[in-house]
Amino acid sequence: MTELLELLGGWEGYTSIKEMRRPADWDRRLKEAASLIFNDSGMPLHRQQFLLRESLGTADFPYLFADTIDRSLLAGYQAIESEWKKYMRVDTVNRLYPHIGAKRFAITNSGMKLARIAPKGEYLALKKTEEKYDIYGYKFGNQLDIAWEAIIADDLGALRKTPEEMAWLVANTEHYEAVNCYADDVGTHTANANLYEVGVNSGVLPLTIANLETTVALMQAFRHPSGQPMRNRPKFLVVSDGGLEFTARQILTSSNKMWLNDSDDVSPPAPYPTNNVIAQYGLQLIVDPWLALTGTDGYRDNSWYLFADPNQIAAVECDYLQGHERPEICMKSSNKVAIGGTSPLSAMTGDFETDNILYRVRQCFGANKLDWRATYMNRVAD
Repeated sequence: MTELLELLGGWEGYTSIKEMRRPADWDRRLKEAASLIFNDSGMPLHRQQFLLRESLGTADFPYLFADTIDRSLLAGYQAIESEWKKYMRVDTVNRLYPHIGAKRFAITNSGMKLARIAPKGEYLALKKTEEKYDIYGYKFGNQLDIAWEAIIADDLGALRKTPEEMAWLVANTEHYEAVNCYADDVGTHTANANLYEVGVNSGVLPLTIANLETTVALMQAFRHPSGQPMRNRPKFLVVSDGGLEFTARQILTSSNKMWLNDSDDVSPPAPYPTNNVIAQYGLQLIVDPWLALTGTDGYRDNSWYLFADPNQIAAVECDYLQGHERPEICMKSSNKVAIGGTSPLSAMTGDFETDNILYRVRQCFGANKLDWRATYMNRVAD
């Protein structure tokens, strides 16, 4: 109960659009309200203004208006392509910070294959140790104030953009948190403190064909503690949009490479294979613009990362709060009463202090570090 109250804290006076009770004909009325707000029929401006002013006084119009924004926000949010979801695991948690939302266990067995059993032989137990990862979710949000003057002036151009702006704010927040979780996260692997450790899965090689081949081999050489292979084959090459995009595209799409080996000007050049085999490896390129805004200044544009398939082994897991996997909008009821009245005025008349019409957008999300063997970084100065 305490955790639930903490989750709801700071939202007094707000009505959740998602959870409010809707009458049977709500969808029809919502469609009519949205059509009026966005003027789908193309009616003359003066007629739309008249109908809007008439609607503002009705009890349900504030919620119809807010539901229109809510659904437009969801549609815009779902339409945004989230590149980070390709190379990170996505899951849910059941609590928010400061409480541990969940635990993930990396179980280290005595082997990664079953033992052979002799006729009438005994099934022996695997020796197991458990490595625990604490997973957290956080609450993000902002208040949106729409001036009453904007409503009566029918400044619908700004109101139409509100859901789109909210959708991008939510998507940007998720993307930043996801990338900032791993970007230039150099330190030690002790107690899962950092994803990258120098000399283990952090190098300083510039992005070239040869260096990419070397790094792929180094990452694939990581072994299960039992000494057996892991499913950590690199699948994604992640670079910033600040300098390496075209270099990476050339490496991953060129079928041939050129070699020059005539240092003494006497001996004939030794034969070298010219096929660019790394282009046949199947790495997928992800150009992540948030890498240019995260990590350490001076190591953003030229550093590059390899990630394994998160369905096999994940370096980063991003988690949504269970039951709250999408952005949520709440609308604040008016806290003013007309002289001689007993009930609050319509929410579309604004609050007592400022006449502002208040909304809040909230997203419950967290990015968490998991297994360092699922990634490799080359930290190169810009």
